[in-house]
Amino acid sequence: MSSDGELICQLRERDLSALGELFERYRHQVYRIALAIVRNPQVAEDILQDCFLKLHIYAHRIDPERPLMPWLYRVTANLSYTFVSRHLRRSADLDQVSEQLSVSGTLAPDRITERKELNSDIRHAIEGLSDNQRVVVILHYLANMSIQDISEVLDCPVGTVKSRLHYARENLRHQLSSMDRIPELAHGYA
Repeated sequence: MSSDGELICQLRERDLSALGELFERYRHQVYRIALAIVRNPQVAEDILQDCFLKLHIYAHRIDPERPLMPWLYRVTANLSYTFVSRHLRRSADLDQVSEQLSVSGTLAPDRITERKELNSDIRHAIEGLSDNQRVVVILHYLANMSIQDISEVLDCPVGTVKSRLHYARENLRHQLSSMDRIPELAHGYA
């Protein structure tokens, strides 16, 4: 299996099979991030295609010695922000994010319904966040990205990412407590 750097070098030589291999390697992550931000499957699919088109076009600018995923996340986030800023908000499929924020592990049957309700409440609360806060929560919890990586992807200072994540958590904690949800069920919000 070729490394990302080797595939980038092959792509610079106009080897489209390298692009296909990178697409297969990263398409699910790119799609999930786009979907979580734009909240529209068709638009997320378009962003996925646009992201890899940009990879093909700008392969000569990508450093093959650096990891590719942060570059892909940055392009995905930028394309998604552009869409969101130009269109009305739409309903989101944030099941995976709410799942990340809720308690993991085996639950008794009577707790399964409670957990589903919590996931629904978390999705609703995340949808209510500002775009900046929602994207940071999605990248941190859905993509499991570090604060440093998010800073690079969004091209903003680490302090800004920490601040957005802090205020997003506070807003989520407030919204969940106002819904009379049990705070200890929400990971990181107790």
